[in-house]
Amino acid sequence: MLIKANQSPFLRQAAQNFRLFILVIALGLVVAVTLLSTHDTVESPVAEKGHTRAFGLAKFSKPTVETVNGTEIIWEIPNDPKAVLFVAHGCDGSPRNFWAKCPTCPKCVGLPEESQIILDALARKYAVLVVSSSKSCWTYGQERIRVGDIIRWWFEKNGLVQVPLVGLGASSGGYFLSILATEVQFRGIVLMIASGLYDQMDSVPSGYPPTLFVHMPKDFGRATKVGSHIEILRKAGVEVEEIKCMEIPLTPNWLAERVPGLDQKTSLKLFKALQDKGYIDSNGYMKNDGRVTPWREVLKENNIGLPFVPPLRQYIQEELNLAYGYHEMTSLQSNEIFQWLGSHIK
Repeated sequence: MLIKANQSPFLRQAAQNFRLFILVIALGLVVAVTLLSTHDTVESPVAEKGHTRAFGLAKFSKPTVETVNGTEIIWEIPNDPKAVLFVAHGCDGSPRNFWAKCPTCPKCVGLPEESQIILDALARKYAVLVVSSSKSCWTYGQERIRVGDIIRWWFEKNGLVQVPLVGLGASSGGYFLSILATEVQFRGIVLMIASGLYDQMDSVPSGYPPTLFVHMPKDFGRATKVGSHIEILRKAGVEVEEIKCMEIPLTPNWLAERVPGLDQKTSLKLFKALQDKGYIDSNGYMKNDGRVTPWREVLKENNIGLPFVPPLRQYIQEELNLAYGYHEMTSLQSNEIFQWLGSHIK
């Protein structure tokens, strides 16, 4: 006599075991996909906000430090770069400000705004090249020829001669970039907190690259000059746009969110102390630039100790400057900047 499968205890148990096995496999696949998605989100410098993530990702960065004819350069190339971003620092700056301390650059400082821009560029598949000025600030004569030679040498050395070049210069570096663009062929340039040297040129040369001004209108004199230089460029047939960066109200967590190594408790203490001293108004806006606000004295007077992070005071200084919105490098507009650059490398 034949026995039906659903009547056999052995076969019923086997069927149950098989269904359980399939369920476990399915759950395992769901968990694996979820972890991979989370991993991509955590490591993407574009997907998240704040400088804590930027410095957490610094361990994935491997810059190369070189000296070329007495000039320090630092660079990094992602896989299959779609463009190269040349960066010119401001007065008293250095290529070391753009990368956090890491095994390949143990002397790097990694200021928050500078290093964020580099990580944003690398995440978008831009190779990055930062060259140091010969003096504390850039000069605008023969230095453009020196830097132009370094750029061309670097492109050939790394086999990138077919890759488009764009540029970003801040403050003194922005003025330098405006003149370097007459020596080197850029697809587009970004002048940050700088109006350029267009009023000193006999004329804007033919083929001058599209130009984006990223400036802070609170610096009224510079903003006025940016406006007049926009007209000079437009009359010369150059595509030009601007991004205006406004002041930002501080919150108790502002510094903790943007300064690596600073905890929320210390951030809150400093915010309250600055507010009690009248350096921050009732809406959270700083009354003066961070450079002239005696916040270091406020730390001492209120016994606010800082974690032992050697460049921490530099980090705080930069973020207070940025909040005041007068003259400071900024990564807050990275998305707009790279969208604009991206439209000129296709």
